Amino acid sequence: MVEGGVPFPMLADGGGQIGSLYGVYDEESGVDIRGRFLIDPDGVIQAAEIMTPPVGRNLSELIRQIKAFQHVRAAKGAEVCPAGWQPGGKVLKPGPDLVGKVWQVWSPKDEA
Repeated sequence: MVEGGVPFPMLADGGGQIGSLYGVYDEESGVDIRGRFLIDPDGVIQAAEIMTPPVGRNLSELIRQIKAFQHVRAAKGAEVCPAGWQPGGKVLKPGPDLVGKVWQVWSPKDEA
């Protein structure tokens, strides 16, 4: 699907050992339920999505999330990415002054 191969680690879990650890292994059917986990370089799960087979995943949203987590990490937490953020889009400065006032400084229209 990607020329040159997938540029990030993926794995298979034929025996369900990893799926059991992440809570996505279905013992009755002997397979993992679709799971996506974004794990940062420190080994911390930053995002997880569990999907049953009837509904497909959104690759564009996955890539957007990876870029957003990379941006936040590069900014050392001084900037956060609102819903729908795209690279180059408006970021927010987290802190007590932002609590309860996000809608005064950001709107979904900012990402359109």
